[in-house]
Amino acid sequence: MEFFDFGTIFFLVAAIVIFFQLRNVLGRRTGSERPPFDPYSSPRNDARGDPAQQSENVVSLPRRKGAEAEAAYAAIDAVARPGTELNRSLRAIRDADPAFEPKSFVDGAKMAYEMIVMAYADGDRRTLKNLLSREVYDGFVAAISERESRSEKIQSSFVGIDKAEIVNAEMKGSEAHVTLRVVSQLVSATRNAAGEVIDGDPETVAEVKDVWTFARDTRSRDPNWKLVATEADD
Repeated sequence: MEFFDFGTIFFLVAAIVIFFQLRNVLGRRTGSERPPFDPYSSPRNDARGDPAQQSENVVSLPRRKGAEAEAAYAAIDAVARPGTELNRSLRAIRDADPAFEPKSFVDGAKMAYEMIVMAYADGDRRTLKNLLSREVYDGFVAAISERESRSEKIQSSFVGIDKAEIVNAEMKGSEAHVTLRVVSQLVSATRNAAGEVIDGDPETVAEVKDVWTFARDTRSRDPNWKLVATEADD
């Protein structure tokens, strides 16, 4: 007569139970995966932002390309009057770059504006290098180096942006250029080696008006736009 080892049977059953538990858990999508953040691109659908919490059992049918284009053009019409040169140029950029959406672009440009202003004041070359074209970067670095050679420092506090609007756009070959007029509030003062204020006012909020142009090659996989031109808007 054969005898069964109770201990062997117990561990066999336990192994089977654990196997099925792992099978139910491993490989299951959590819904928390997120793509790399691109401040200039259109926001993607996010189940966590949907009050209904999109179910994995629901399959979204693809939208017709024509419908997507019309929706994108409607977003452009909201910021540039149809029939104007600006509207036509923004549509041309959208045709070359399907991810382009004016409102999202402006929101991203506002973030970049603050980062660039503060990085320049702090002499943060690394941050500037990622946000500026080579020509603009060289100009900023030259000004920073000259300031450092005189042992001067800029004391700045960014208050906020009152207004940012697209005022011009164009395609230059495969490169898209978008120009914004930005009105911001900034507290800024330059101090010499002795700590004396030689420019600006550390106690006063000043209104700053700038016209900045951002650009990116629409053929590139890099979604980032870079600052390619700046001028003061008097």
